[in-house]
Amino acid sequence: MIYTVGTRGSKLALAQTNRTLEQIRQKHPEIDFKLKIIKTEGDKEHGKPLFSIDAKGIFEREIDQEVATGEIDFAVHSLKDVPIVEQQVGTVLAAVPKRDSPCDVFISKNDVKLEELPKGSIVGTGSLRRLAEIKYIRPDLDVEPIRGNVDTRIGKVQNGELAGIVIAEAGLERMSITNQMTQRLSLDQFPSAAGQGAIAIVAKEGNTNLIEILQSIEDKATRTEITAERSLVLKLAGGCRVPIGAVGQVTGDILTVHGSIYSLNERKKICAFAKGTLAQAEELGNKVGEELIVKGAEDIEKEWREKYGVW
Repeated sequence: MIYTVGTRGSKLALAQTNRTLEQIRQKHPEIDFKLKIIKTEGDKEHGKPLFSIDAKGIFEREIDQEVATGEIDFAVHSLKDVPIVEQQVGTVLAAVPKRDSPCDVFISKNDVKLEELPKGSIVGTGSLRRLAEIKYIRPDLDVEPIRGNVDTRIGKVQNGELAGIVIAEAGLERMSITNQMTQRLSLDQFPSAAGQGAIAIVAKEGNTNLIEILQSIEDKATRTEITAERSLVLKLAGGCRVPIGAVGQVTGDILTVHGSIYSLNERKKICAFAKGTLAQAEELGNKVGEELIVKGAEDIEKEWREKYGVW
């Protein structure tokens, strides 16, 4: 049996897709795959920071449309790119494999750590959350929005255009270039985006035989963590135009959920925490979101949306 798999054409997208397909082959050696590279809005729109593009699902919408129509059998995405609301009608999140590192990392030319950068140094990131986290820790740095694949971003550091960049460790892991990393940034200081480090496998709703195959690489702990994280963000009605950190962590049969949000105009960070059973994932995410709202998260969200638009 040969299945057609949709993916973006970047080096990182291909690396994570091929690795995911190898995991499926190990469980089902009788199956083979054919890749179909699909350009998304995010691939075509190079001139704007990601958080200023007025659309949801810019890295997955076109691919999932082909899943829904049956032009491809399933798709492999970075889970943090999959919208929490407005999922493509006719598709399901069929499987979530074991998560890679949810952490962010800092990369600089001479292995200078983030806390050691001279005042006024320019740090690049494509994420509003990372921008807010950098400015919270180092308000004396300049943060510049950047686009491009991992190699392009690293190149901006190597040629001296930027003093450093903050990107996801998972991307370096999947491309086998973790040696480029200057430092791993702790989840305490740099709480990650919901779903960061996880892979989403999306299939057509009702395609039970294929979904059963895909679920052979499902990881229960990862599914639990991302369910809590995504419910937290949903409770806050947050998108990529609001800097929300959402970290779920499973230890044995206990799930802990940490949430945080950063202000726009002052060094202010609101945090909340909850702990419970794995079965309570959605409930715990909601609980953390509610606590953040009680502490003033909606006022902070309003500040960001007034600056960057409603999401």
